Amino acid sequence: MAKNTITSSSTAEYFSKNLQQVGFSSPTKAVLTTLKEAVDNSLDACEEQGILPEIAVHIEKLGAGTLKNTDLIKIRVEDNGPGLSLDDVPKVFGEYLASSKFGRGRCSRGQQGIGISAATTWAQLTSAKGVMVTTKTKTMRQAVQVQVAVDIKHNKGLLKDKKEGKLKNPHGLSVEFIIDGRIQLQGEGGLITYLTGTALVNPHLTLHYTLPEQKTVTIARVSTDCPDVPEATEPHPHTMKLGEFIAHSHLFGRITLKAWLKKGFSRISDNSIAEFIKNGLDKKVMDASVDKITEAQFKDIFTIIHKTELMSPSTKSVMTIGEESFSKSVRRLGEVDFFSVVTRKPTICDYKPVAVEVAVARLKGLTKGEGTEDGPAQVLRFANRVPLQFDKSACAMVKAIETVNWRAYGLQQPKDSVPLGPYVIAVSLVSPFIKFKNASKETIDASEELVEELRRTLIQAGQRLSRHIKKEHREQDLENKLRYIEQFCPILVDCLCRITKAPDKRKKKATEGLEKILGRDLSAAKKEFKEADLAAKEAAAKGKIQIIKDEVEESEPETIEADSEKEVAAEEKTPKKKGKGKIVVKTAPKAAAKPAAKPVAKPAPKKASKSPVSKEKSIS
Repeated sequence: MAKNTITSSSTAEYFSKNLQQVGFSSPTKAVLTTLKEAVDNSLDACEEQGILPEIAVHIEKLGAGTLKNTDLIKIRVEDNGPGLSLDDVPKVFGEYLASSKFGRGRCSRGQQGIGISAATTWAQLTSAKGVMVTTKTKTMRQAVQVQVAVDIKHNKGLLKDKKEGKLKNPHGLSVEFIIDGRIQLQGEGGLITYLTGTALVNPHLTLHYTLPEQKTVTIARVSTDCPDVPEATEPHPHTMKLGEFIAHSHLFGRITLKAWLKKGFSRISDNSIAEFIKNGLDKKVMDASVDKITEAQFKDIFTIIHKTELMSPSTKSVMTIGEESFSKSVRRLGEVDFFSVVTRKPTICDYKPVAVEVAVARLKGLTKGEGTEDGPAQVLRFANRVPLQFDKSACAMVKAIETVNWRAYGLQQPKDSVPLGPYVIAVSLVSPFIKFKNASKETIDASEELVEELRRTLIQAGQRLSRHIKKEHREQDLENKLRYIEQFCPILVDCLCRITKAPDKRKKKATEGLEKILGRDLSAAKKEFKEADLAAKEAAAKGKIQIIKDEVEESEPETIEADSEKEVAAEEKTPKKKGKGKIVVKTAPKAAAKPAAKPVAKPAPKKASKSPVSKEKSIS
C-alpha cells in the first residue's frame, strides 16, 4: 500500500481553489466583486489621507470569454488618492492577508486583505494576465505602470513589465482587470445598483462611470466634509471565544498578564483587575508573562473574566454618515417625492459598538421591479458604507424590516414581508466588529440585540412617515368632498325644483342652503387641511416635519425609545432640534401640496376617509 504524504498549502493556493468563498461563485458575481474591491480600496485610501475622493469607473466588453457563456470584460478604476509606493504594490494586489487594517477594530471597508488579491487571482486564472496597476505618489516624478501576478505556491505578488504610465490626476492609482464574467446592470447584483448605492452612503464622493452601451454618468458630491474615521479600538473580552482569547495574547510578545489585559482589551482598568482577583484569579498569575501561561491557566482566566461584569465598550470608535449629508445624498436616488432620515446614537449590541442610520424615501417614475406601486419596496443594505447585494433574505437588516408593522404607518404589507409601494428603505450599519456570515461579506449575521436596534430605528422612521401620509389623506379627503358637492348638489336641487315646480328664486335659495348643510363637513376638512399644509410649509422651511396640532395627544403604535426610556414621548411635546438620535424628515420641493381653486376629479381611494391614526389604533 502506498503511503500518503501530508502536504501543506499556502493561503493563496487555498483561496485560488475556493474563490466562491470570497465572492467569485458566478460570472456575474465575479464582475461585481472585482469592481467593489477596487472601489473600496480607493475610498479607504482617500479617507485615510483626508482627500475628497473622485473615482472613475470604466467597464467594457472585449469579446467572448474563455469560460462557457461568459464575456471577456475589462474593468478599470482610477482614483485621486495618495497612490502606492512600488514596494507596496505586490503586497496589496498579489499577497493574501497583507493589510494595514487586519484586526485593528476600525470602521474601514476592507480589513482582511483578501478581496483585491482574490480579484487578481480570478483575472490570472481566466485571462492569464493578473492586474495592471498604474501608481503615482506625491514624491514620485513619473507614474509607474506594472503588471502584478500572484505566486500561488508561495502567496507572494510578482511584478512584471515595469514601465512609465499616465494618470489624469497628479497623484493616485489606476487598476485594470481583464476577466471572464457577465454584466448585469440592474437588480440585486446589478452594477448600477452598486454604484448608486455607493454614492448614497458616501456623499463626499464624486463618481464617474461608463458601462457597456451606456453614456458616461457623473454623480457629483453633495458634501465637502471628508469623513473623520475614528481611531481603532481594542476588542471587548466578552466577545471572544477561548481560542481567540489565547491567540490574541500571542500578538503582544513577552508582556505580563496584567499589562496585556489593560493594553489588549477595551474597558479593562485597575478596578477590573481587582474584581478579577476578588472573583478568584490568583495574584501571582497577574505578574506572569503571557507566553509562559499554560492553556489550563488561560481557561481559568477566561472563565473568571466572563463571570465578571465589565463596562460596555466605548462608542467613540463608530462613525455615522450624518443626518445633513445623508439627507442631501438621498436626493441622488432619483425623483424623490419625500423622505425621512433617522440617525440613532451609537449603542452596544453583543458587546460591540454599532451605529444605525435609516432613510425611507418615496420615488416617482418607477415602472417595473422593486419600488413600484404594486411591487415590494426596494431595500438597500450597507455595512461600513459598503452596499450588500446578495443573500438578502438571510440578512439581519431585512429581518428587522419584516418585523415592523408598516401597515400602522399607512403602507401596504403582506404578513412577515417587506412593505409594498414606490419606496426605498436604506439601512446603514457601522461598526468596527461587524459579524458577517461569510468571507465575501454579503450578509450580516442576525443576533437578537442587533435586530432589535435596527427595528427601533425603522419604527422611528415609520412614525415620521405616517405623519406625512396623514397630511396627504386629509388633502385627498378635502378634494373628494369638494368634488361630491360640486357634482351632486346642482343635480339634486334641479330635480327637486322640477318635481315641485319651484321658481328660480326658490331654486337659488335651495342650492345655497344645501351647500351650507353639506359644507359643514367640508369646512372641517378645509380647516384640517389648512393646518396640515401650514405645518408642512413651516417644516420645509426649518428642514424637518413637525407634528400637526391636533395630533399631539394622539398615541402611536410601537413607540420606541430613541436615546432614553422617555425620549420619544418627550419628542412629541417639545420642539425638535438637530443632533444625534434625532429625526430629520425632508420633503422634495414639490411635495408640499397646495389646495386647488377648482378640485380635479380623482378616483376615491379605498380608505381615504380613514386617517393613519385611526388605522394604527385598530391594528394595535
